Amino acid sequence: MIPYDIAWKNHRLNLGHRTCIMGILNVTPDSFSDGGQFFNAQHAINRARQMVEEGADIIDIGGESSRPNADAVALKEELRRVVPVVKELVKHINVPISVDTVKAEVARQSLEAGAAIINDITALTGDPEMAGVVADFEVPVVLMHMKGSPRTMQNNPAYEDPVGEVTAYLEKAIARAEAAGIARDKIIVDPGIGFGKTVGHNYTIIKHLKNLEALNVPVLMGTSRKSFIRKTLEEGGRIAPMTDIELGTQATVSASIMGGAHIVRVHDVKSTATTVRIMDMIATAR
Repeated sequence: MIPYDIAWKNHRLNLGHRTCIMGILNVTPDSFSDGGQFFNAQHAINRARQMVEEGADIIDIGGESSRPNADAVALKEELRRVVPVVKELVKHINVPISVDTVKAEVARQSLEAGAAIINDITALTGDPEMAGVVADFEVPVVLMHMKGSPRTMQNNPAYEDPVGEVTAYLEKAIARAEAAGIARDKIIVDPGIGFGKTVGHNYTIIKHLKNLEALNVPVLMGTSRKSFIRKTLEEGGRIAPMTDIELGTQATVSASIMGGAHIVRVHDVKSTATTVRIMDMIATAR
């Protein structure tokens, strides 16, 4: 993978020298995989500390579910869920805290509380003030591709050229971010696996992930426990247990690393740390 070093404030990510792991911490009652499990603030803090011990390089906190057909969360409620966790967590961990939000005010208050990265599934299009907040705080931002919105994205998504269209979208998103004053060396892109894609689209994007190298920015991949894995494993009417879905996740993590992903966003950090260790040795072998 192409190396990128992102340095800001008291953080540094040496992307490309090894694969970085972003641990998912959903402080929501309805996320598709772990909804409600870490809704209590103290449970969320304990889980984040555990993920760091297991090998997480970044903790990504989300207070609004982005699963298909998810309802929007009011600003006040999202702030209540996210900001107290950020404020407490910065006292206990030294890895960057990312906040997964589409609301500029949530981003602003989270960054004031000590968060260090903004992960925006709308690629700065969901809130006109988001780009300005990211630029003002001079923090990294993840720009993701999504076709439609969480409520509509899985309503028969269609592409003529999935990889080409996702790449073109992200190229425009990068230009939009730079025009708003966000430095290119603070931009990370995410092709949005599961966000407005069929099962086949997801596999095509994973297979051809190296095409995103042309964007000249780091790539984040979020495949963990997503429905395309479950649907693949449940063909023939069987019900896939979570253990099988997690094994499927690790297969997609492996493929993503071979495709040049710099960051993998996952629920199971411990298993992923093992996968990353081996795959990085393979990817960097002479």
